[in-house]
Amino acid sequence: MLDTLRQIETPEGVFLRLRAAGALPRAQAWTIDFVLRLVVFSAAMIPLSLFGSAGSGVGALLMFVLMWAYAVVCEVWFGGQTLGKRAMGLRVVSADGAPVTLVPSVLRNLLRVVDILPGVYAVGLASTLIDPYGRRLGDVIAGTLVIHGGELPVGSQVPKVAPMAPPPGLAPDEQAVIVEFAERCGQLTPQRQQELADLLQPLTGCSGEAGVQRLLGYANWLLGRT
Repeated sequence: MLDTLRQIETPEGVFLRLRAAGALPRAQAWTIDFVLRLVVFSAAMIPLSLFGSAGSGVGALLMFVLMWAYAVVCEVWFGGQTLGKRAMGLRVVSADGAPVTLVPSVLRNLLRVVDILPGVYAVGLASTLIDPYGRRLGDVIAGTLVIHGGELPVGSQVPKVAPMAPPPGLAPDEQAVIVEFAERCGQLTPQRQQELADLLQPLTGCSGEAGVQRLLGYANWLLGRT
């Protein structure tokens, strides 16, 4: 399945685009995570095997942590990225682009027992090939999405400045242009920022650095910041 774009609308009416990850990069990320967990478990079991049944009990607990808690902890408290997803530039988010929370993360990971059937991830693979956004069954039910990580959480890369209401009557695509400019502002030189902002001088009534700051204020207002 080819990577696809998912367009979402924020409560403020701003349309933003998320690039959903296809089956191949997701499988690669899963493989990396699996190998890392296997290495950690194998290394830990060498000394644990010296403690008999007590060591076996600790090993079973470690296996549970690696197989289930690892993914949830990474997704909820480390920006939606396990080590495998980080290596592949992926992240898990809610379907609306917001950071994933505890309950959806637990749900999507528990449903791996269904996606993995009949033992080779056949259900999950079929789901990613059928779903327009490459979601396995666990993602569909949990309301989550795996995306290419540099693009979200929504608005996270917009510099925080004092919000300023834009002129009324902006179309959704015009609002999206302002937010996208603010998202990428940190990747541009000051000269390039001002050059782009000057193109919108009829909208902002400002030029140069003042125009850049005005557009950043508009973007913060459109994202609902206070």
